[in-house]
Amino acid sequence: ADAAARLGSPRRVPRPALELRVEAESPSPIRATSTQEAFGRALLELSREEAVARRIVTTAPDVSVSTNLGGWINRTGIYGPDDEPSVGVGEALEWRVSREGRHIELGISEMNLFLLLSQLGLAHEFGAGPLVPIGTVYDPFVCRGLDGLIYALYIGSRFILVGTPSGISLSREGGAHQSTITPGIGIGLPGLDYYEPAFAQETDWILRDAVGGILGRAEGNSTYLRLSTKPVDQRPFEQLLADGRDALRQDVLAGGYRLAEQPPGGGPALTLVASGTMVPEALEARLQLLDEEDIRASVVVATSPDLLYRGWHEASVAGISDPARTAAVSHLERLLRRDAGVPVVSVIDGSSHALAFVGGSIGAPQICLGVDRFGQCGSLSELYDDNEVSPDAIAAAAVAAVSIRENTQKG
Repeated sequence: ADAAARLGSPRRVPRPALELRVEAESPSPIRATSTQEAFGRALLELSREEAVARRIVTTAPDVSVSTNLGGWINRTGIYGPDDEPSVGVGEALEWRVSREGRHIELGISEMNLFLLLSQLGLAHEFGAGPLVPIGTVYDPFVCRGLDGLIYALYIGSRFILVGTPSGISLSREGGAHQSTITPGIGIGLPGLDYYEPAFAQETDWILRDAVGGILGRAEGNSTYLRLSTKPVDQRPFEQLLADGRDALRQDVLAGGYRLAEQPPGGGPALTLVASGTMVPEALEARLQLLDEEDIRASVVVATSPDLLYRGWHEASVAGISDPARTAAVSHLERLLRRDAGVPVVSVIDGSSHALAFVGGSIGAPQICLGVDRFGQCGSLSELYDDNEVSPDAIAAAAVAAVSIRENTQKG
């Protein structure tokens, strides 16, 4: 039964037929930028599409500016029951409170964030027409409101959760602000589609698809974006766009795409699978492996470990209840079809198990890299070295994976 039936409140307002572009008019920058910055820019672009923007409500537990909601707030204002004098916060932010505001600022309470998102996400079921609630929170503190998040998903509420910054890529902020288990939350919770983009254009595509899904589809999941403050060079993705923008967008939304192919040659082959901020490290390791070990590595970007696993699992078990579906092929298997049996090294700025299923999908040995202990304070390179997710560590794991494969074949 859907949420409306459980609540006893029929949908009384038709869903609006709104035009939403699949991507922002402004092209993504060919420079180093973070996914958190890209989110703020994408939301600001959405604010200019008034028919859509007037249905978006943002909220945050005391982290609005530090999660890049500043541009949206400047344009739409803060909601309050009474008008208040406008206050300038530095040069970048104007704090305007009125009944017309579209951002709701909360105190430091992540539980309140999820309780509010759950109710805003049911606006259509209550007869008010669909709203698009977008909540931002420091990613490690998703756990503070986990009970509220689970309940919101259980009752069928639909919203967009942005966890940022995330992982040890926070660097000098230390272990208290470094999330590790949140990829597992994104993968494990029903009713939630978890994404971890690496590039700005991915972020824009995913956000717009999530907004469009809430507005245009009667059924669907909430969306969780796990973002970072680490600047990433956009040029590798821009080069890939020239090969087919529409197909690449579909792959990004389906959970992953191929960023770099195995170089020609006679050396051993390997597949590097990376998510989010680890993509640049995987690309650097790929060059290092070719130069120093004659190992030819491809790089596959997992924009959603959640959707990749779910699709592979559903295809794997399809024949149990329906023998006619035994030939079902998942997006993950299509992505890795040319790499069948090739050793895999996966890497994510989070618990290493988040991508541990990849090797099994193609019958290959796999070494999983990630963050499996509490973080420390230090430079980015120091933390990556300490947690063995640096390019050197990825290359070393690749050599070990190739060795495992060769020993298995000999045995």
